[in-house]
Amino acid sequence: MSISPDWIVPEWPAHPRVKALATTRLGGVSTGAYGLAGGLPGGLNLGQHVGDMPEAVEQNRRILRAALPAEPVWMEQVHGTGVADLDQLVGAPAPVVADAAVASSRDRVCVVMTADCLPVLLSDARGVTVGAAHAGWRGLCGGVIERTVDAMTQRLRASGQEADPTWLAWLGPAIGPACFEVGAEVRQAFMDAAQPAEREATEAAFVRGASDGKFLGDLYALARLRLARVGCTEVYGGGLCTMTDVQRFYSYRRERTTGRMATLIWRAE
Repeated sequence: MSISPDWIVPEWPAHPRVKALATTRLGGVSTGAYGLAGGLPGGLNLGQHVGDMPEAVEQNRRILRAALPAEPVWMEQVHGTGVADLDQLVGAPAPVVADAAVASSRDRVCVVMTADCLPVLLSDARGVTVGAAHAGWRGLCGGVIERTVDAMTQRLRASGQEADPTWLAWLGPAIGPACFEVGAEVRQAFMDAAQPAEREATEAAFVRGASDGKFLGDLYALARLRLARVGCTEVYGGGLCTMTDVQRFYSYRRERTTGRMATLIWRAE
């Protein structure tokens, strides 16, 4: 297996058997809106649903597959909170309709695709179970992180491990707080969902934008609040903005017609 130097390998103290990576827009064969910055050829678009040439997407997925122990279990993401237990989906037809995936079996590759939404990788400190969540604002507000951790806890119990482990999380590239402009209804949705001890920090995650009735939201800060809610305080990553880093990342907010990147995690031997 060979990981491209153009991709991101998370820096976090996960167990050595836990492997993870995040692709960028670099290292593929897509062109035009799905290519490199300025429309140059060489884009690694992995989304089959965004209008790119199917043969280009297939070649890009083959490039990614060469860096993995097995084919990722691709999902049809719907901005919800559904979690796919990959250990129970062996042989199931793809794609799976869900916005998160968990696994404890070796070489079951969890993957989420993003182009501004926040990818969240999770593992217990012993490396028994792993998970990946697609945390756009709807899924994040609806509890996709909590549901992912709950599914991972069930995996631990099924394997006879402790039910209250130390959790680790890594936050991948997403639209940054200086760019994520939302309406007042988004801010209110998070305020309504906040627990009493979270209200002050939730309010602080939104600052007034340049337009009337608009706010700039901090997905990273909001995700840390939800991770703390489930006892995960060892949080790494964060700080990479897909919208401003044109050279490295696809961004739906910036370009509308654009590709998708993948963030992946699996348990090796």
